[in-house]
Amino acid sequence: AFESLPQEAILNLLRTSDLIDNRLGRLFREFGLTCSQYNVLRILRGEGHPLPSLEIADRMIQVVPAITGLIDRLEKQQLVTRRRCEEDRRVVYVEITAKARKILAQLDQPLESLHKELMANLAKGELVDLIRLLEKLRLG
Repeated sequence: AFESLPQEAILNLLRTSDLIDNRLGRLFREFGLTCSQYNVLRILRGEGHPLPSLEIADRMIQVVPAITGLIDRLEKQQLVTRRRCEEDRRVVYVEITAKARKILAQLDQPLESLHKELMANLAKGELVDLIRLLEKLRLG
């Protein structure tokens, strides 16, 4: 029993989010990545050029309190490189490496398959409705 419809909705969102996070996390681990690391690489690949680390942090799906540490780990894995801005030494640009692009290319198909599997119970119209409702909820 739930105390209210909003409570039931929130708990369902949390359970669903946890299920999706776990499945995605398992897939990313097969490629030596965490969800947050994948997110950074996805942002960099999508942009097509180096980005300041703070801009990457702003675009992350989940808030990352320590973007520097996350980028440190990616750099140690040779998945990104960093360079300081010549005009403003406080700004650090992050660039995706060829090694990371190769990993992402190998991950693209399994990830798309997982997305389809996770959403298989919803018709196309239901997916459109879900997207619209979740976007509306975030604007609240």
